[in-house]
Amino acid sequence: MVKFNKSSLPFILLIISILSVSISSIMIKFSDTPTSVAGMYRLFISVIIMLALVPWKRLRSIEMNKKDWSIVLLAGLFLGFHFLFWMESLVYTSVANSMVILALQPLFVMIGSYFLFKEQANLTTVLCLIVALSGSILIAWGDIGVSKEALIGDGLSLIGALFVSAYLLAGQKVSNKIDANVYSIIVFFIGGAVMLVYNLINNYSLIEYDSSDWTYFLLLAIIPTIFGQYIFNLLLKSIGATTISVGIIGEPVLAIILAYLLLGETISLFQFLGGILTLFGMGMYFWSKSLSYNVDRGLKNGNNR
Repeated sequence: MVKFNKSSLPFILLIISILSVSISSIMIKFSDTPTSVAGMYRLFISVIIMLALVPWKRLRSIEMNKKDWSIVLLAGLFLGFHFLFWMESLVYTSVANSMVILALQPLFVMIGSYFLFKEQANLTTVLCLIVALSGSILIAWGDIGVSKEALIGDGLSLIGALFVSAYLLAGQKVSNKIDANVYSIIVFFIGGAVMLVYNLINNYSLIEYDSSDWTYFLLLAIIPTIFGQYIFNLLLKSIGATTISVGIIGEPVLAIILAYLLLGETISLFQFLGGILTLFGMGMYFWSKSLSYNVDRGLKNGNNR
């Protein structure tokens, strides 16, 4: 039986969550439903499922002021707007262009973490991030295009990246004050509400879907949302938003591998070399973080004796 060190558990969970989120791009290939409708039900169904996981007895012990609750509200809005801008960007630009821009997310989170939490990035962290970002750019290099429409899509994708960065930072801000289950339910519901308003404005049908589509909505809720986004929220308290955002860079790599295994899609030379470079940069980053994580735990244990 394999035994994992407690200090490595957060990083194992991060890998599971990244893999789960990566599967969503494969699942979308099998459905023709509007992505905003699928995103709405993905969040709402997750809320229904997760209600059973809420520690109701501990709700009274939550010590949150108005400022904290406003941050939770903003986090939900950030999540909803991220989905909307990200999906709309794909109407104008390629997945490759959007992927490169979203790969800038760790930079935004790192800057935000410095101002909000006084977290300073050392040289090793910066170098690992540069390597991982270079790999991400290399993956998309063969498909990157430039046009007037692409520039509009790139702008929308950039706004989406800023929103998801703000979402992660807001979550880290209140991670010590509210249970991850309660937090996730609230932000998922608010994010779903944002998408509901968008769907109503665009007169999208909310109920006229086949049973296969509802199965698709359910799987989106379970796999990329609960085993993906929820675990991200769970890890904010232990490893922080920056580490999670670096891990998300690996999503395209895993999506390419899954597309090869499940859809029979080919892997180009750019994708292969870029994938190796991205995984190497991420691996070095997580290795350095796990070392510092072990040191911090050792210091805390020593002080508690």
